[in-house]
Amino acid sequence: MRSFSSDGVDIAYMDAPAKGEDRGEPILLIHGFASSHRVNWVDTRWVEALTRDGRRVVAFDNRGHGESQKLYDPADYATERMAEDARRLLDQLEIGYADVLGYSMGARISAFLALAHGERVRSVILGGLGAHLVDSLGLPLGIAEALETHAPEALTDPMQRLFRRFAESSHSDLRALAACIRGSRQSLDATELARIFCPVLVAVGTRDTIAGDPRRLAGLLPDAEVLDIPGRDHNPAVGDKAFKAGVLSFLGRRP
Repeated sequence: MRSFSSDGVDIAYMDAPAKGEDRGEPILLIHGFASSHRVNWVDTRWVEALTRDGRRVVAFDNRGHGESQKLYDPADYATERMAEDARRLLDQLEIGYADVLGYSMGARISAFLALAHGERVRSVILGGLGAHLVDSLGLPLGIAEALETHAPEALTDPMQRLFRRFAESSHSDLRALAACIRGSRQSLDATELARIFCPVLVAVGTRDTIAGDPRRLAGLLPDAEVLDIPGRDHNPAVGDKAFKAGVLSFLGRRP
């Protein structure tokens, strides 16, 4: 892992070269909440699939996650700030133009990046995020409480238990993640979505109850299509073969 300073915050990242002939079309991967570049993209073989397709793959740990710096003020996790970490990484690597693939919270960050820096984004794949980009501020605040409790065995809400177990399994800093939940509560409205002009793929599992309606989100974007990930709910959809195949097809077809 390498690292760089994003406006004073240490961000860990990886930069994997294409295998074989390089298409000259780098892709930036942005992971979801309580995950890391390794859990979201390496262990699920996304990096392998994309580099084998001739793409330079850049992935990083969001602030507060993985090997990046842990912060405890919710204001440090505003989605706009996290999108700027992504933009600064492109600057650091002298990548002027890239496809962007984000999952869940990473998809929300990707949308903010595409809105603020459309000239840097060739296309964007919003995985695990549908209409909740518009009508929700992110994961429920109760998840922050579940991360902070000293009695996790007393949790009864299934979503609280799911995210507490996931955060512990990835050896995350629970206090930093709680701050992230509280600080990254921003959405985009229809007017803002109408200004994201690059091609967009909205990819959501057919059993996903967290993402929101993918078709409603796609209908608010100027150039978007939907990829259904059959039979998958939120977390298992990440590494699904149909998701990978759909993304590679989209990347091969987009201008």
